[in-house]
Amino acid sequence: MVYDTLLWPSLLLLLLWPGPLATPGMEDATFPHLGESSQPPPRACPPRCSCPRADTVDCNGLDLRVFPDNITRAAQHLSLQNNQLQELPYNELSRLSSLRTLNLHNNRISSEGEAVATLSLSSNRLRYLPPSLPNNLISKVPRGALSHQTQLRELYLQHNQLTDNGLDATTFSKLRSLEYLDLSHNQLATVPAGLPRTLAVLHLGRNRIRRVEAGRLRGARALRYLLLQHNALGSAGLPAGALRPLRGLHTLHLYGNGLDRVPLALPRRLHALVLPHNRVAALGARDLASTPGLAELNLAYNRLASARVHRRAFRRLRGLRSLDLAGNQLTRLPTGLPAGLRALRLQRNQLRGLEPEPLAGLDQLRELSLAHNRLRVGDIGPGTWHELQALQVRGRLVSRAVPTPPLPAKFFPT
Repeated sequence: MVYDTLLWPSLLLLLLWPGPLATPGMEDATFPHLGESSQPPPRACPPRCSCPRADTVDCNGLDLRVFPDNITRAAQHLSLQNNQLQELPYNELSRLSSLRTLNLHNNRISSEGEAVATLSLSSNRLRYLPPSLPNNLISKVPRGALSHQTQLRELYLQHNQLTDNGLDATTFSKLRSLEYLDLSHNQLATVPAGLPRTLAVLHLGRNRIRRVEAGRLRGARALRYLLLQHNALGSAGLPAGALRPLRGLHTLHLYGNGLDRVPLALPRRLHALVLPHNRVAALGARDLASTPGLAELNLAYNRLASARVHRRAFRRLRGLRSLDLAGNQLTRLPTGLPAGLRALRLQRNQLRGLEPEPLAGLDQLRELSLAHNRLRVGDIGPGTWHELQALQVRGRLVSRAVPTPPLPAKFFPT
């Protein structure tokens, strides 16, 4: 028994002994040393987050209340959306010197305390914040907070609580690469000052803007799309010439602003003017004279009556391709329509008759919507359809005479 007791430890030692001790120069470089693994060491990744690539950290929807630690310095893409973060540590963010995209959508970030670092955050390489800061509680962007983000191309700050006092003339002025700025769904009463000259898209919809001043837009000469829907401009909020500095403006969106007339002295190169759901009651002979390049004009759901639409109101718009006058109070077809018109929407008016004269020469017209009017079989004049060779009639006929193609509703951003 004593012998057996002494033998077992010896056998155990033999089983565990790796062999003769290695001497210098005898190591096998292809074989791992004792206690090492042949696999590369695991990448650092915050608990519960996923890191599908060496430069990507995804912490989406984890109900995080504290900024995650152990984020690799090599991170270029950091997703923190759909959490409960209330503040962001400046020191931790400034450490991530390679960060290029940061997503903070749908958190509880405010402008208080350390959250001031929310916008000064991430080093100097950020190019895109994919809807990153909307749906938070930001009411102020501190002076200089964005001054080093010179590579930033897109900035999303919609659905916050920004006011005029929360921005100043330097807030965006240093963003010399910025092309897209979304400030919709905030509490702004004026257009922000100091907009960068590189800006191409400015979204200011659903604020409280009452007046647009030319001086605020003078620096944004490259602006192509200006979205001002659902503000409070009223009859005096967009004075004549206020948008003149925007010589390259392509699209102006003014849905739901209480406007009582088409704004005057708009940029000559304007391509699309979107004015539905306002209070425009008349169109004069020169109201659209400043925009001869218009291709799309949307005046749907205003208060236009035939007696107050001048017979030459559209004559200068030789490039007009789409005209939407749906939902007004028209009793007859407008005259002087451009020959190149391809879509004419007149549904939901009070049309009582159709004569061939207003449609003469519209040989490129492809879509004509006349649904929900007061037309009957006997109201269609002889020869009305004769010159509309390109017209695509879809759907059924109303009263067996009037084609009502089911045109898709125009999309209006909200």
